[in-house]
Amino acid sequence: MRNIDLKSHWDELLALANSLKAKEPALSTLLNETILERDSFGECLSYRITRKLVNETASIDVLRKEFTDAFTADPNILQSIACDMLAVKERDPACPHILFPLIYFKGFQALICYRLSHHLWQQGRKDFACYLQSLVSERFGVDIHPAAKIGCGILLDHATSFVAGETAVIEDNVSILHEVTLGGTGKERGDRHPKIKSGVLLGAGAKILGNVTIGECAKIGAGSVVVKDVPPHKSVAGVPAVIVGHTSEDNPALGMCQMLDD
Repeated sequence: MRNIDLKSHWDELLALANSLKAKEPALSTLLNETILERDSFGECLSYRITRKLVNETASIDVLRKEFTDAFTADPNILQSIACDMLAVKERDPACPHILFPLIYFKGFQALICYRLSHHLWQQGRKDFACYLQSLVSERFGVDIHPAAKIGCGILLDHATSFVAGETAVIEDNVSILHEVTLGGTGKERGDRHPKIKSGVLLGAGAKILGNVTIGECAKIGAGSVVVKDVPPHKSVAGVPAVIVGHTSEDNPALGMCQMLDD
């Protein structure tokens, strides 16, 4: 995990919010409530996400307290979120600065929620974790089981219809496009979902099924169906997916090139 100075990160968000408020007064209420009237990065995240999630069955005060308590109990959660935020800025050409994912990008917002639900799951509060998962699925169209293990520096780009099952594992610095599924192959229980190593790029619509391993810095082509292990630094594509070449970049997740070079 990158060691991020959270105070400097927060100061940058404040400066960006003030600049945007001056340029676009119509966003003043959102920026004030989310950032400018908040005292910390953690409080800012709690306010932004609970406003997105609240419905007739979810108390905004209860949800906000759960986020605040989790950030206090495990400061690494905030570090992971800051890493995710920087990953979006560095890899998504549609993101000019770190304020963008906080305000606009549901993939980043869904990951924040996952990090709370995973914390709750680890604390034995599985029912509330699953309740939060259901809210995220309804609001964002992203379905990540609270027991899944996800590292930091994750870009969940567009994010619509992303699914990660209970025993899925995603290591640090992975980039994932929309409509990706990390699923099982049947109704068996136990360790049954994919393991995604660091540096992997998962193209839009890729379906990775079963307890298979996608090796470090591999690239999965858009629309592919993967049911076997993929070696490190290999590109695969097709239904079912086959190796089509060696990755042209040292780290496909950082480069974000969707081409499958021989």
